[in-house]
Amino acid sequence: MAWFKRHDIGFVALSLVFAAACANPLDDTPASVQRILAPTGSLRVGVYSGSPSSIIAGDSPADARGVGHDLGKALAARLGVPFTAVVFSSNALVLAAVKAGTVDVTFVNATEERARDMDFTSSYMDVEKSFLVPADSPFKSLADIKSADIRVGVSAGSTSAEELRPLYAHAQLVKVPTLADARKMLARHELDAFATNDAILFEMSDKLAGSHVLSGHWGLEHFAAAIPKGRDAAISYLNAFIGEAVADGTVKAAIDRAHLRGTLASPDQ
Repeated sequence: MAWFKRHDIGFVALSLVFAAACANPLDDTPASVQRILAPTGSLRVGVYSGSPSSIIAGDSPADARGVGHDLGKALAARLGVPFTAVVFSSNALVLAAVKAGTVDVTFVNATEERARDMDFTSSYMDVEKSFLVPADSPFKSLADIKSADIRVGVSAGSTSAEELRPLYAHAQLVKVPTLADARKMLARHELDAFATNDAILFEMSDKLAGSHVLSGHWGLEHFAAAIPKGRDAAISYLNAFIGEAVADGTVKAAIDRAHLRGTLASPDQ
């Protein structure tokens, strides 16, 4: 989405202004920033189950992995406050919680529509979007789907439906509550394909024998940190955190630990 990139000049300018005011804005976290970003005294990080871009549950909370989870943990450590993962069953519920201010930060695809309800930092990760199809699917490429009358699942509350309609006009788009539901519907052939970012699709494919992700992409997601409206006084600090996390390898380590696939390097990396 061209409106939002990490190399966007507005964010670059904001970072430079902030850097000029403070040699390293992350060396000392002002108490005011702590109060803005973690008003309850703990950083409540909104994540949703089943996505390596957010959180994949482990045998214990300490074994959880996911880019959003790990970046949230790193941010809490930087702020000097406890980390609390608030786990939801769907991304739509995470977004609702950010809008309501019941979580303090999440790490999610930044879109113009979502920016009406929350404030975003610059992006730290780009991920391709494609389709997951079951083992016996006749569809082998994105071109095969272009003119087919098929049932394509999309996550409820996601932007996928709006993006897909003009690209795949023949597809019947089915909103699915959770990723677990989508996997079951594919297995029962209630869906012919499921559309979202490749990070999620590959994770789903690992649990659905014979299924595969179609090569290529019909879109990209630009991931960024998001905070509730009204807390923008701390956005410069948060932008500096994101920039440092990209530069020092924190983002890459989180991607590797989550076994996240489908990422593309941003032009300025």
